[in-house]
Amino acid sequence: MLEGRRIVLVEDDEIMGASLLQRLELEGAEVQWHRQIARALPAIRTPRRSVDAVICDIRLPDGTGEELYDTLTRTSHPPPFLFITGQGTIDQAVRLIRSGAAEYIVKPFEIGDFLARLARVMRPRADLEMPSETGISDAARMVDRQIAQAAGQDAPLLILGASGLGKLRLARRVHALSDRRAAPCVVLDARRAPVDVAALDRAIAEAADGTLILVGLEAAGAGVQDRLVAALADPAFRLIATAALRIGEAAGPPMRADLLARLRAHEIVVPTLAERPEDAVWLANRLFPAFNARRAVPLVGLAGSAEEAIRAHDWPDNGRELRARLMRAVEMAEGAHVLTSDLFPEQAGEPSLRSLAEARDAAERAQIIAALERTRGQIGEAARILRVSRTTLWEKMQKLGL
Repeated sequence: MLEGRRIVLVEDDEIMGASLLQRLELEGAEVQWHRQIARALPAIRTPRRSVDAVICDIRLPDGTGEELYDTLTRTSHPPPFLFITGQGTIDQAVRLIRSGAAEYIVKPFEIGDFLARLARVMRPRADLEMPSETGISDAARMVDRQIAQAAGQDAPLLILGASGLGKLRLARRVHALSDRRAAPCVVLDARRAPVDVAALDRAIAEAADGTLILVGLEAAGAGVQDRLVAALADPAFRLIATAALRIGEAAGPPMRADLLARLRAHEIVVPTLAERPEDAVWLANRLFPAFNARRAVPLVGLAGSAEEAIRAHDWPDNGRELRARLMRAVEMAEGAHVLTSDLFPEQAGEPSLRSLAEARDAAERAQIIAALERTRGQIGEAARILRVSRTTLWEKMQKLGL
C-alpha cells in the first residue's frame, strides 16, 4: 500500500511513535521519525529526497503542528499533512485543513482508518513519477505539475519569476506537451529589442494556430498591449507570456489592468533557487556531465564541500549564474573534483577575512548554542532568552545547521 513512499512522522509520544513507525514500515514506507519541530522542520523543508506526506501530532514539546505547518507555507509548498489530534484540538485541526493541510484524525483511532486517510492525502504515484524538469524540491515539482496541467488547457498563460529561471524553456515545454505542438511556436522577445505593433502582428500571423510566446511582457508598450487585448478576443493562436514576478509594480510602461487580469487567471510562479537550495545542487549535477565532456582529462565530479557551497549560495541570477560558475569551475579545476574555490574563486583572495554575513551567522550560531545549553534544549525558553519568536529561532537553527 505504501511501498516506496517517503513519510516524515512528527510525534513525541514514544509508544504512539514506535507503533506508527512499525506499521508504516510494514506497509513498505520509508519513515523519518522526529520528536521535535526543530528537527522536523529542515527534514520537511529541505529534504534529500521528496517527501510524500507528513504525519504530525498537534501538540509537541517545542510548539504545535500548526506552527510547523505555517512556517513551511511561508517559503514553500509543503507536502500533504495528516494531523493527529485529541478532542481538545479538533477546532485547530479543522482550521489547518481550511488553510491547505490535507486531513486530520482524532485519537484514539483504528489503524485501518489511519492508513486509509493517509492514502487519500498522498498524490497518485503517476504524479510522483513524473520526470524532474525544474528540480526535485516540492516547489519545483509543483511547477512541473502546473506546466503539465497548462499544456492540457488552451487559455492564455502567464509565467512569472526572476531572471535566470528558464521561463522561456518552461513556455516551450507547455507548447511541446500541448495539442498545438505540430503548429509553429513563435518567440517574440521584448527584453532584447523593443516590440511594436507591426512586429506583434507578424508574430501572430507566423504563429497561426500554434503558440506565441511573448518574453518580457513588462516591457510591452501601450500599443502592443492594446493589440494583444484585441487579438485575444477571438484568437487562433495561444498566448504564453513571461514576466518579472512583480509585473504590476515593475518600472516600465503601465500595464492594462484587463490584459493583466486575463493572463493572471492562469499563471505559474517559478520560485528562485535561493528558495529551493536542493534544486541548485540538482541542477549543478545535471549540468556537470556536458561541461565535463569537453575536458581532455575528465573530472570525477563535484566535491561534497562544493555541493554544500552551492546549497548555501543565494544565486541572485539563479540558473544563469549557476551555469556560468560551473562551466568556469569545470574548465579551471586542477584536481579530480570541482572544489568550492573553483566555483567561488573570489572568496579565496582574502582567507583571513569573512564577509559580514558569515560573521553575523557565526555570532548568531554561538548565541543560539549558548541559549540551548542553558535551557537544556528547550526551544521556547531559548527563544524567550534570545528575544525572538519560536518560529524565528527554528528558521535560524535550520539555516545554521543546528
